[in-house]
Amino acid sequence: MALMPLSRRTFLQALAAAPAIHAKDMGTDVRIKELGTSYEDYLYRTPIKFGGTELDRVTLLNVNVVVESRSGKVAKGFGSMPMGNIWAYPSKVMNYDQTLAAMRALTVKIEKICNGFKEYGHPVDLNHTLEPLWLRAADEVNRELKLAQPVPKLCTLVAGSPFDAAVADAFGRMLNRSTYNTYGPDLMRHDLSHYLTPEFKGEYLQKYVLKTPKPSMPLYHLVGAVDPVTASDIKKRVGDGMPETLPEWINYSGLTHIKIKLNGEDIKWDTDRVLAVERAAAETQAKRGVTKWNYSLDFNEKCPNVQYLIEMLRDIEKKAPAGFGRIQYIEQPTKRDLKADRANVMHEAAKIRPVVIDESLTELEALQDARAMGYSGAALKACKGQAQALLMGAAAQKWKMFLCVQDLTCPGASLIHSAGLAAHVPGVAAIECNSRQYVPVANKKWLAKYPGVFDVRNGKVNTSLLNGPGLSVRI
Repeated sequence: MALMPLSRRTFLQALAAAPAIHAKDMGTDVRIKELGTSYEDYLYRTPIKFGGTELDRVTLLNVNVVVESRSGKVAKGFGSMPMGNIWAYPSKVMNYDQTLAAMRALTVKIEKICNGFKEYGHPVDLNHTLEPLWLRAADEVNRELKLAQPVPKLCTLVAGSPFDAAVADAFGRMLNRSTYNTYGPDLMRHDLSHYLTPEFKGEYLQKYVLKTPKPSMPLYHLVGAVDPVTASDIKKRVGDGMPETLPEWINYSGLTHIKIKLNGEDIKWDTDRVLAVERAAAETQAKRGVTKWNYSLDFNEKCPNVQYLIEMLRDIEKKAPAGFGRIQYIEQPTKRDLKADRANVMHEAAKIRPVVIDESLTELEALQDARAMGYSGAALKACKGQAQALLMGAAAQKWKMFLCVQDLTCPGASLIHSAGLAAHVPGVAAIECNSRQYVPVANKKWLAKYPGVFDVRNGKVNTSLLNGPGLSVRI
């Protein structure tokens, strides 16, 4: 079924229901003057497994925007993000092409909404006002395409994130400064209590954002659930000259941080997987003379219950105490719908290691629910929007939660968005850069512009380059 165009009446009704931009007018406020989108498609060199589904391709949504200030000054901005439908729109009744098509249909509506939206504001305020319109547009897509499964809120955030990034990028460029230096009262009309809770009254986002990026950050390398750990796991080599086993990657990139994807459906397999990674890493690091390295465990919400997680951790501690000691944190072990899964509280698990929400984190209420359920940390993602990620990061810092930044196998400019976020949020210790493993072809034109970002050799990402103007994307 063809999508119906977004009518002016529908748009105005949605706009009326959205949060208005009030309070004082800021001379630096901008509006969207014009905006356009394009797509890039790439095949992976090797597949990656998300929540039980293997993925071998990526579609990037790119957004170019021109913003205009009240005084008539204009600036261009660029945003990019993988559509990430396998992760953001998982479905047992719709296939990959169907969820991607629904997501692309949504971006058509988001583009029209943005082009028709002429209010002025700071990028955080623009995002705060536009997000409800995007959610209304998702409801329209559900009805018009008669989807077997509605577009989730997480999917809408991912679809909207490059639009948000493009505006944030343009805003910083207009001011000739890093966007991460634009979150104080000189440029923002609202303090954090407007977006979060009354306890943030008098505080501005700048309190929770570093003006200068950390100069370098350890790289978190991914060992996917279908990736070979050792040479004996390889059935047929890719043969493209890049590393293919964990020891090869450790030696090539100087790794000290390893993220392990687990299935959550077979406790013996998951335990054995962690032990296999520990054996391979320990042998390789010993040869390199490295004594300290870390693991994170990512179940992509596939654990049936929290007892599964606790039992697995205790088994690892018994069989490989040193490996257990290297586990830094655990990502989203159980279902993303926290309200429907209230029995799986994380109080006991979080005493063992920090347990962070990832897929669940779509709004402030979700972060509050997670805290009540015993989650001790949050995974921030640029694919949920720069504005939302920074606001959730501020709340998590205030509440003394563990913080990490995850990417969505982000290549090119989308990695700059993700790495820039990680480099400017206090407390985040490492950076993910999965695209260098799975889709390096999408990074080729960026290698020379960002030495040490897309190709890491010393275990650390060179984040000193991510200091603006805008979001530091050099087209």
